[in-house]
Order: sequence, then structure tokens, then C-alpha cells
Amino acid sequence: MQAITSVTRSESGFATGLRAGTSIAIGYMPVALTFGLLARTTGLTVFEAILMSMLVFAGAAQYITLSLLAIGTGALEIIFTIFIVNIRHLLMSASINERVTEDSVWKKALYAFGITDETFTVAATKSGNVTTGYMFGLCLISYTSWVVFTGAGYMVGASLPGVIQQGMSVALYAMFVGLLVPSSKKSRKVIILAGLAALLNSFFSYLSISTGWSIVLATLLSSVLVEIVMGRKENV
Repeated sequence: MQAITSVTRSESGFATGLRAGTSIAIGYMPVALTFGLLARTTGLTVFEAILMSMLVFAGAAQYITLSLLAIGTGALEIIFTIFIVNIRHLLMSASINERVTEDSVWKKALYAFGITDETFTVAATKSGNVTTGYMFGLCLISYTSWVVFTGAGYMVGASLPGVIQQGMSVALYAMFVGLLVPSSKKSRKVIILAGLAALLNSFFSYLSISTGWSIVLATLLSSVLVEIVMGRKENV
């Protein structure tokens, strides 16, 4: 009887997770479609684009990877940059681990892979206990949407005229500007951080440092410097 109750709860948690992740899956559709389209214009094959979504499953990191590939950045610089961008996932996973009911390590590792900003927010704000089944349902529907629509976006791009495909490369930079402007309106720190990173990147490029490492160094130094200076001002 206890085993039947356990299975029922697991299935219920999985179904609840699927329902909770539906809105995320819908929201991922246009972003994944755009990624697939831009992946094609960057020069990736359909297999490479889908494989990146399957193995990385991180929108911002994947878009940054495309921009770095477009300027000929080496693999080591890309890996290091993405590590910095995604380091917040360590904190999100640790936080979710405190909320989810105890389970085996391999199950935790599986749903930890599916934690993104969106799935973390939904799980963290859920009332009551968060079960492993719930996390699997939440992450599975989000992950499936991201991978499937990456492929769909790539195939849609194949049907576009060559001139439009080439012009879509500009959309990658327009997207980053679109992400920066709203954030800068809410926080002066974002403006200072972006400006300092741009100056440092220009300086490192002037010193003939490769583009990839220039971006990595500018990102690290600007983040540390701004946090130190702004942190001291806030504590005064």
C-alpha cells in the first residue's frame, strides 16, 4: 500500500511539474527559434545547433557562444567565458537542493542539469514541498521545447533568402543591446559595468590580446572592480 502511494505521489508530482513548465516551454519557443536561425547564419550545421541546445541548455550562454564563434574565438576562451556566465547555476542548484525532498544523487544530478533561470524561479516560488517528480516534469517540458524549437528555427532559416540569412547576423548584436538597455534603466551599476567592460576590452585589444581572451579578461576585471567599488559605497 505504501509503495502504491509513493508511485501515485511521484506521478502526481511529475504531472504537476509538466503543467507548471508549460508557460516556460511556450516562452522558450521564440527564443529557441531565433537561436536556431542565428546558429545557421553563424555557420553551424543543424546537428551542431541541436547538439548545443541538448548539451548546454542555457540561452544566454548559447547566444554568447554564437557571437564568439562569429569573431573566430578559440574553444578554450569560449569554454572559460561560458563558465563565468553560468557560474550562477551553482548557487541556484544549491538553493533548489534545500527545497527538494531528499532523493538519490543521480536523480538530483539529472534535474540539476535542467535548472535554468526560469525553472529555478518556478520551483523556488512553489508553495509546499518540491518533489523529484515535480522537478523532472518541470525541467523535461522546458528542455524539450528548447531543443525542438532550436531545430525548427534552423529549418525555418534554411527557407529564407540568402540575403536575409546574412543580414540576420546583425540581429545577434541587436539582441544583446536589447537585453542591456532595459537593465541599464533599472540599475546604474549595469551602465558602469558595461562601460568599463567595453573600455577594458578595447584596451586589451590594443595590446594585441586575442579577441576571446580580451572579452574574458574585460568581463572578469570589470565585474570585480565594480563590485568592490560599489560594494564599499553601499557599506559607507
